[in-house]
Amino acid sequence: MEQKVKSSHHFQFRTKDDMQQAVLATLEPLKNHFTSGNSGLHLGSTAAMHNEALALMEAFSRPLWGLVPHAGGGGESDLWTTYLKGIINGTNPEHEEYWGEFVTQDQRMVEQAVFGLGLALAPHKLWDPLSELEKQQLFGWLNQINLVDHSNPNNWLMFTVLVNVGFKKVGMPYNQAIMDEYLEAIDTYYLGDGWYSDGKTDQRDYYVPFGMHYYTLIYAKLMEHDDPERAKVYRERAKTFAEQFIYWFAEDGSSLPFGRSQTYRFAQVSFWCALVFADVEPFSLGVMKGIIMRHLRWWFAQPIFTSDGLLSIGYAYPNLIMGESYNAPGSPYWGYKAFIILDLPDDHPFWTAEEEPLPALRPLSAQPHARMILCRPEDEGHVVALASGQMANFELAHNAAKYSKFAYSTRFGFSVPKGYYGLAQGAYDSTLALCENDEHYRVRRYCEEYLIDEQYVYSRWLPWRDVEVRTWLIPAGMWHVRIHRILSSRYLTAAEGSFAVGRMTDYTLLEADAVAAAPGRIAAMMPGGISGVVNVQGYTNAVMIYPEANTNLLKPRTMIPTLTVQMEPGEHLLISSIFGASNNEENQRHYSLPPVVEKTTEGRIIVSDAETNRVYFSKEI
Repeated sequence: MEQKVKSSHHFQFRTKDDMQQAVLATLEPLKNHFTSGNSGLHLGSTAAMHNEALALMEAFSRPLWGLVPHAGGGGESDLWTTYLKGIINGTNPEHEEYWGEFVTQDQRMVEQAVFGLGLALAPHKLWDPLSELEKQQLFGWLNQINLVDHSNPNNWLMFTVLVNVGFKKVGMPYNQAIMDEYLEAIDTYYLGDGWYSDGKTDQRDYYVPFGMHYYTLIYAKLMEHDDPERAKVYRERAKTFAEQFIYWFAEDGSSLPFGRSQTYRFAQVSFWCALVFADVEPFSLGVMKGIIMRHLRWWFAQPIFTSDGLLSIGYAYPNLIMGESYNAPGSPYWGYKAFIILDLPDDHPFWTAEEEPLPALRPLSAQPHARMILCRPEDEGHVVALASGQMANFELAHNAAKYSKFAYSTRFGFSVPKGYYGLAQGAYDSTLALCENDEHYRVRRYCEEYLIDEQYVYSRWLPWRDVEVRTWLIPAGMWHVRIHRILSSRYLTAAEGSFAVGRMTDYTLLEADAVAAAPGRIAAMMPGGISGVVNVQGYTNAVMIYPEANTNLLKPRTMIPTLTVQMEPGEHLLISSIFGASNNEENQRHYSLPPVVEKTTEGRIIVSDAETNRVYFSKEI
């Protein structure tokens, strides 16, 4: 079983049967982990912020995101016998494994959403086999969600909506008033241009596609006859969003690692699956099928399962360091939301459509709502986001690393600190780290100002109240240029990190031979890519940093080309050029030709291409 879930060639992800088999095979190991009453799954001993009993219930519920549409689309699984027993016991107040009662906002509300989906898509598995008493107990336990005051309204409002949609579909009492209230609240989070915020926050992350759009698209499909006006609006918004979100995906199927909840992994593609489920075609079915299938193939080629076949906490490999406080052992199964597409009937044209590559996309896509510019420096082979001005509205582990680095990459991922002393513990890729010469570094967190221009990203940030940094990030073909104007009252050390690139896993290359160092510049020429940095102005040293293991989301061992300088109080101008690409002869040549950066006597900085003289940036700063 281990080999099955670790190797993508067992799951070709080209047909409906392939996807059905992937769900069945990857849920098979769960059979050995049910509690005695079947209403919980014990998948590990690590903890989350909620208690262990709730973690068991979460682990039980989340695989249903795959099992429910699998059944809705005609699939059969012997897991349903176990699940039905678990549901009966979990909703029985007299049973020792009863899932309990709650009167305020509670994690159980998150898990209730999939039961609403189950009532709507697979009542023949989840509802019809129950006795009248068992139905009333399931209804009573789920109906608690209608009695809870949402103290922090966000995408959680849709959990209540989905539960009520499920009630309606099986002919049970449902609360239309609360559905209308919550859907009207969701409308207040709409920002325009296809974008939502996740409540009244500054976050513009994957909770827009796999939260706000995902649930509203399900609503649009399930309620298209009961609520046609909302259904139409939700479809139109999703179509507009898709035209921008497509820039987050590379041709190899990978998607941009950014923000929180990265352990949900292939939930990144669930938005595209929900589009097909809801009959929305912003692109051809072939293009969307290509996005979905390549994405799943990419993920199932990564070592994301444990040796006994369970999904791990982590990103491209098991990794607790990057996780969130709410990630319990069963949390990663939320990724199974991508399998909503299995509800499509066997004769749906999606299943027979030929996969198509990504359509022709612009090299740059400025996305002001996301507060970033999406760059495609190697055409479809690599996506880089130059980012500014975002932070989660509550303090997450590694908040600055997840939201406020300068660059995020499908090829290089991003890194989170393992400790807070020195550059190796901090793993400061794609950021400027500053310390008072004491090895305790600060990076960009909150931005006082930001601007997303068509050609650059600007931010002003204060690592200390008497240190101001103004930063410009400029896409420049295969490169990007970083300009920092620093006004400081302190003695500081600055470290400018390029991308973190994976180190060797065998003996075919000596790492020392892969380091290309020269005065004012340094690069790692590794099999997984080239990461390099060139001093233009202000830095005095170019060094290779070897971070603590397991700090990067994509590779457990990395190296970061870094520029450093010590600065006295006063005003400083630091300029660097950053390179990140696949490692081949052509890109090695590109690395030898960094952008030309000129300063005029009027204080204007001009960034242009070394070969074509194309001007990327010209501005007084």
